[in-house]
Amino acid sequence: MQFDDLYTSQKDRFSVGVERESGRYYLSIPVSNGLVEYEEYYEIDQSTYESLDRAFAETRAICENSRARLNDAKLIEKPGKMRGSPV
Repeated sequence: MQFDDLYTSQKDRFSVGVERESGRYYLSIPVSNGLVEYEEYYEIDQSTYESLDRAFAETRAICENSRARLNDAKLIEKPGKMRGSPV
């Protein structure tokens, strides 16, 4: 899988982009498991992606729900045994 970030918010610590092979839109957040930092990628729909500028608060809410693990059903890659915690 090849994730292309099209927007990054350093302040809110998330990125939004497109997975190149499937064309799926995603939102990613950084996580760490103590050994390594990596990103978790959550699928979002096209309308959420396209409304990023107009509905930034909604995107931030998706990030917070993802950090609280309330969006796990939308994970593009399922985490392994040593799943990280949001940073």
